[in-house]
Amino acid sequence: MNRNLCLGTVLFALLVPSCPTPALADHVLADRLTLETLRQEYADPDGQFAEIGGVEVYYKDQGKGPAILMIHGSRSTLRTWDRVAPELLDRYRVVRYDVPPNGLSGPVSDEAANRLEPANFAAGLLDYLGVDQVTCVGVSSGGTACMYLAAAYPGRVNRLIMSNSPSDPVTTDHLNEPPPFEEAIRVLEETGFETEDFMDLYLDFFSGDPRRISKQTRREYHDFNRRVKEANRLALTGRVRDHEKTRRAMASVRTPVLLIWGVRDELLPPAAAGTLAGYLENTLVSTVFMPDVGHYPPLESPLRFARIVAAFMEAAVPQ
Repeated sequence: MNRNLCLGTVLFALLVPSCPTPALADHVLADRLTLETLRQEYADPDGQFAEIGGVEVYYKDQGKGPAILMIHGSRSTLRTWDRVAPELLDRYRVVRYDVPPNGLSGPVSDEAANRLEPANFAAGLLDYLGVDQVTCVGVSSGGTACMYLAAAYPGRVNRLIMSNSPSDPVTTDHLNEPPPFEEAIRVLEETGFETEDFMDLYLDFFSGDPRRISKQTRREYHDFNRRVKEANRLALTGRVRDHEKTRRAMASVRTPVLLIWGVRDELLPPAAAGTLAGYLENTLVSTVFMPDVGHYPPLESPLRFARIVAAFMEAAVPQ
């Protein structure tokens, strides 16, 4: 397969059918979930809503102590951190949010998409919560969003942790999907809809050990990725669009950086960590490799991930 779809930031999110039949379109629409339905199913007492820059965001703010901001990837929600955050709440204040319009957060208007960027949206949430400084932790494109925050607001990010995050525009020519996943992608291209089978195969492909991804996590991924289609889905996602601009941002980062890398990532292999470290040329970069893990270390090995984060928090001295 030769699918140059910038999978590293959208991970198939922009695949759309070329011309679905009316009957097929009706079937797809019937299987979509509205934001109201998702909120009824998944909102919980620990979650709250705020309006940041005219966009409604769902977030969790838990624990006490030095603040950690956690940002998920482009196909995920704040549930990425469900088994990481509890390991840190006895020492730290952990803030995480559904990057709009994902998860339980509201839509992003064209006006908001033109005005807001991932960094100033995250900073706006921190302002709302009265948080002055954070350690920013992000996986996949969430790590890129953390990097943009550190570059734009250097006084607010005292440590930066990026996990399997792209540093260059990512191509997918090197991927070798197994036949069942190829077939699921073909169906997705025809229908524009991600079936439960597709999501299972997707998570299998991007995991070091698919057995680590629970049935509950798979169900959540399927449900949130069949939300009724939203405009500006990636407006507040940390993407590498203008490579030179991104390179300048990475070179401007001065805060200590930790890269946590799942070695069995089909999309961003270990060499990508070296490239990213090279672009972060004006700060101290440490790297921890997780040899048995794929693209989503917080999902596959949350306890180990939390221990690595905590060790870096304790060892790295904010500048």
